[in-house]
Amino acid sequence: MGKFFRMALPPIALGLLAWGHYVGLAVAPPDREMGEVQRIMYVHVPAVWVALVALTLNFICSVTYLFKPSWKTDSLAEATAEVGLLFGAVGVLLGAIWGRPTWGVYWTWDPRLTTAAIMLVAYMGYMALRRFVEDPEKRAVWSAVVGIIAAVDLPIIWFSVKWWRSLHQVQSSPRTVDPAMVTPLRISAFAFLAFMILFIIHRYRIALSERQAEVALPDSLPTDSPEARRTAGVA
Repeated sequence: MGKFFRMALPPIALGLLAWGHYVGLAVAPPDREMGEVQRIMYVHVPAVWVALVALTLNFICSVTYLFKPSWKTDSLAEATAEVGLLFGAVGVLLGAIWGRPTWGVYWTWDPRLTTAAIMLVAYMGYMALRRFVEDPEKRAVWSAVVGIIAAVDLPIIWFSVKWWRSLHQVQSSPRTVDPAMVTPLRISAFAFLAFMILFIIHRYRIALSERQAEVALPDSLPTDSPEARRTAGVA
């Protein structure tokens, strides 16, 4: 499985991305109301989707760490937060570019946009916390708590267009998108999902290596000590 992710996933992700964007740009028709600018949807929507997936994984890792501490879980939490923040920033940026010709402004304090901005600020704070706290155990616990609190915003983002009157349309699905546009949207979504998995794997390995270096056992530490058992979980 590890060899598959190292060798096969990158070309699969690139192939899906090229295929989805070709269909979205050259095959799918322009939107009747928005015209050609609507094609940003094939990048903007999948970016937001996978951001929410990655940050939901961060929430799961944060809860898991508090109940069963493990450096592997902490490293995965860091990886999912960073990747989710990356895709979230891409999604918000493309949304602003899309908003200018459709709404007349790059930004408006629409409920969906506002909650998305809160998400970016919250997870930037999460990443800053991980950089400034030197003690690895305190960092892991505090980050898990912040990850749980920040995740409260995720369902609010998703349901904001249903709970409040909003400029932003409801989230896209095969029922709300023209059939000719569903195929490139699905292909692009799988491409972004593949990239998300690939980025998380690489970022997890980096984070785990950093954790191993931080908590490396002194030669004189007994192998049956709590510190030894905890550190053994990163191997």
